[in-house]
Amino acid sequence: MRITDLMIKETMIMNLKSTSKEGAIDELIASLAASGRINDPVLFKEMIYKREAESSTGIGGGIAMPHAKTKAVNEPTVVFAKSEGGVDFESLDGEPAYVFFMIAAPEGAGNTHLRTLAALSRLLIDNVFIEQLLQTKTPEEVTALFDEKQAEEAKGAEEKEQMSESPAVNDSKMTDSAEELPFVVAVTACPTGIAHTFMAEDALKKKAQEMGVQIRVETNGSEGASNVLTEDEIRRAKGVIVAADKNVEMARFAGKPVLQRPVSDGIRKSEELITKAVKGDAPIYKAEGGAASSSSTEEKKSIGSTLYKNLMNGISHMLPFVVGGGILLAISFLIEQVAGDDNPIFQLLQAIGGGDGAFHFLIPILAGFIAMSIGDRPALMPGMVGGLMAVNANAGFLGGLAAGFLAGYVVILLRRVFKHLPKAIDGLKAILLYPVFGLLITGALMFYILSPIFSWINLGLIDILNNLGTGNMVLLGIILGGMMSIDMGGPFNKAAYTFAIGVFTSSGNENGLMMAAVMAGGMVPPLAIALATTFFKNKFTEEERKSGVTNYVLGLSFITEGAIPFAAADPLRVLTSCIVGSAVAGGLTQLWGINLPAPHGGIFVAALASNALMFLLSVAIGAVISGLILGLWKKPLEAK
Repeated sequence: MRITDLMIKETMIMNLKSTSKEGAIDELIASLAASGRINDPVLFKEMIYKREAESSTGIGGGIAMPHAKTKAVNEPTVVFAKSEGGVDFESLDGEPAYVFFMIAAPEGAGNTHLRTLAALSRLLIDNVFIEQLLQTKTPEEVTALFDEKQAEEAKGAEEKEQMSESPAVNDSKMTDSAEELPFVVAVTACPTGIAHTFMAEDALKKKAQEMGVQIRVETNGSEGASNVLTEDEIRRAKGVIVAADKNVEMARFAGKPVLQRPVSDGIRKSEELITKAVKGDAPIYKAEGGAASSSSTEEKKSIGSTLYKNLMNGISHMLPFVVGGGILLAISFLIEQVAGDDNPIFQLLQAIGGGDGAFHFLIPILAGFIAMSIGDRPALMPGMVGGLMAVNANAGFLGGLAAGFLAGYVVILLRRVFKHLPKAIDGLKAILLYPVFGLLITGALMFYILSPIFSWINLGLIDILNNLGTGNMVLLGIILGGMMSIDMGGPFNKAAYTFAIGVFTSSGNENGLMMAAVMAGGMVPPLAIALATTFFKNKFTEEERKSGVTNYVLGLSFITEGAIPFAAADPLRVLTSCIVGSAVAGGLTQLWGINLPAPHGGIFVAALASNALMFLLSVAIGAVISGLILGLWKKPLEAK
């Protein structure tokens, strides 16, 4: 497979408009969504940011490679983009990024595309090739350049193989010479195993060849470990390089000098690592409890970004339960209206999706994976149990959030408390001490303190919502609807959506008033863009008009992210107009008392609303208002 089979021209962005990291990621994701290469932009974005939380994919040298492997991807794709002014991508070298490759890899697909992505990664350590990419003007030039470069690489590999198969003139001298060369081993790994793993491998191999050093590199990629190091190779090596951003098997290196560095150091600091490994200039590794793992030191982040990362980890794992269980529940309500509550299909769907099925796991899953994001695997069980205690105490989503953060930090505290225990019982920490004490402390604090407090708060909020007058409900709908458009998938959007889910689950899965507001608000932005590009054609480029058409489908499907490229290019006009329309749509759903007992689906679940026509009318009015504001506000292309 050629690299250009994944790097399709339709997704290329030859002049990236965004100047911020978040804007650039949104613009790249929108290109994938518009071309139909991903089916869930929200989930894909969450997985991209999950990878960024491990370490920045701005690898330095002007290159950024955000990537994710997820079920949200329909077809393996690489989005190529260039920025003339550069983007502050929080790159590891502190410099702006000018060349971007967003890699979208599907789950459960074959290995061919993964090998192709590995080949792409290896090309990107060639500075001359990057300079050539920067000079390209059209997608056709980019494609031709990659095809030419890949052909050169294939030819070089073939010639090298032929040389290795030809009889050596003096085998004994060659063997003796090779044995005299210093020998080191290395392991490369990144969280998704798509790009950085293979870039580090290639950089280490090339630098070792230049330095006259023999090296064997094991890669921990998406296909698992390849070129696995043997016991003999580890024994003979003067030193070990572990360039990894995820856990790798470490016990085998006991007694060897081991350099543990981020995978980015394998790419950018390969000479330094090899020099130190050859000299044995590294700490002697000691396996603890018969096994050990290695991970890079996490970069310091602000408290806000850390909390957001942990919260998103919980929400992303919870969403499948929300969508699957919620839609089955919504269908069951429809069947109940037609056939009554004694219908067997109604009872089946209620059992699968309702409080005894998928929805029973929402808060425990949320709490468990928040805890796991903070305290790693030992925190998962205490977090889930704490979340379940919140459910049983009617503490709702707020109680679940508290349980997740509590369990995560309890495990971190336990690690510090048990740090100085005798080495002989290190093996008991993960299987005995963390589970028992983590559960005991988390459970006790939830039972006596947090569950009662958050139960009182949760029940009070529900009581307030149930007693709000029409005017206050409309105001709440305006706020929630507007929040869906403020950042289109970011913290404000997620806060509004999570609030609506919390009300829905805490009120017997019947109060879908807030769900109607947030879904209407989220559908407006892409529909407004579509309308504006259709009826104000002289104010948009041909490329924008084509993207505008796809926004009809995205908007009707409740995929707000379709409007992101337009918002990135013209934030003041697009965001302002979309917020106004979304707020109107959210407010109208509350004015007309529309109840929508489904957490996702857009027009495909509209029939389940208490008043489907009025729900669709709310969305249409909001979209028309936003489309008109945007269309009238923008200047014609000639005037620009």
